[in-house]
Amino acid sequence: MTDTKIRGLTLENDIVVGTDTVHKAGDKITVRKPGAGELRGLQVNALIQGDYNALETLAPRITSPILHKAHVFAMDPADFTAFAGEVLDFLLPTAAKQPVYQDA
Repeated sequence: MTDTKIRGLTLENDIVVGTDTVHKAGDKITVRKPGAGELRGLQVNALIQGDYNALETLAPRITSPILHKAHVFAMDPADFTAFAGEVLDFLLPTAAKQPVYQDA
């Protein structure tokens, strides 16, 4: 059985802050399902819409190694979008992720 509260994100690109490479392409970032307390000060709707500011605030609360705000700022758009997708998948109810079948 897989843990539905833990996901992994493999970076496609280095995260470089200043002159330091803080995370290398191929590094795996663990993304944990946020609890209600970790969503404090955030609007769930903003997270669902992929709002940068909301995701930047949430990232240090649910990632390991921690993606600090400066790391999120320096992320490649493809990696940021992958992170946003992981968060979105956690927030959607199971019924919203199930395919809808109709009788012919």
